Amino acid sequence: MSDVLVVGAGPVGVMVAAELARLGVAASVIDGRENPSAGTRAVGLHAAALSALENSGATERLLADARRVRTGVATAQGRPLGSVHFDHLRSRHPYVATLPQHATEAALAATADFWGAPDVRRGVTATRVAQTGASGVDVELRDRDGATVIEHTPLVVIATGSRGRAISPLTGAVRTRNYPDRYLMTDAPDTSDDGDSAIVRLEADGVLESFPLPGGMRRYVAWVESGGVEAGDAATDRLRSIVARRMGTERGAESITWATSFGVRRALVPAMRAGRVFAIGDAAHEVSPIGGQGMNLGLVDAATLAPLLARWIREGAAPETEVARWERSRLAAAVLSGRIAAANTVLGRALTGVPDRARRTAVRLALGGKSGDVLARAYAMGFDPAARS
Repeated sequence: MSDVLVVGAGPVGVMVAAELARLGVAASVIDGRENPSAGTRAVGLHAAALSALENSGATERLLADARRVRTGVATAQGRPLGSVHFDHLRSRHPYVATLPQHATEAALAATADFWGAPDVRRGVTATRVAQTGASGVDVELRDRDGATVIEHTPLVVIATGSRGRAISPLTGAVRTRNYPDRYLMTDAPDTSDDGDSAIVRLEADGVLESFPLPGGMRRYVAWVESGGVEAGDAATDRLRSIVARRMGTERGAESITWATSFGVRRALVPAMRAGRVFAIGDAAHEVSPIGGQGMNLGLVDAATLAPLLARWIREGAAPETEVARWERSRLAAAVLSGRIAAANTVLGRALTGVPDRARRTAVRLALGGKSGDVLARAYAMGFDPAARS
């Protein structure tokens, strides 16, 4: 029997297992999927997460292949509105590190392996998590053949993402808000003139965000009117047309060969801990991908929770004061990131006439002077309670 059972083998679940192994705690990770996630959405690693992962060695592995983005530029109608300078941050990591999600997951898996964390038990799905008095937690598991078994463990960490919230009253109490916004996204060879900067184009028909990636690639994310085509070759053509129109040039659009769509929602659990059961990452809080803080929030959850669980196992009792402080700080961080992401989402919608001109003026003022440095800190998660300089 392991000391901690981690449910979910995405980046957040793997990271908490790696940190527990580093701290000498036996953790078992289960995941209903037969293969690692093929997720593509998360590409930005912020200073708060990079600092939190340093002790494990994950940061060094992540940065080995990442691209460092030190400047973000906002434009409209082909003219600059202002910039955020991540290299002005008082931080050990004054940049946003961009890396495809599969590469991030590979680096975290290598970190877990380095510290001797056991292999993920794949094809094993948790169907129910129930605390049994003060002694531990019963987890109902179903294997790939449909057989069911009850596994008893001292502590459980739910890191399933949004898909596994129904297994526990802790995560089942989540409050969710769906937004009407839709986006098309792609990664393509970078044939633009945008270089090493992240670019946010605030056009009347919606925002176009683009971020440089390693290997000469670029990520494009475009707000689109709902109800249009969002799959197949027609979606690719639609995104290619949008990118060309909002950039004012075919450069960039010409290299796009596929597109995928996604929507936006915001979710938050009332609590991240119930007795011996914890929820972290998207299982506990979900924010709009516009702003790129969701995965980072979960990684910081994992890195800051693991030492508390390790202490609990070593001492045989919960460090209640520290756990309560951790929960308050992580809920506060999720609320703040949710607000920033929601503001980014609203800012990127289609606007015409006076509202569009007002938006451009507001962004120009916000990015000027010291307020621009405040925004850089906010976007880089510098106001996260766990952020370190």
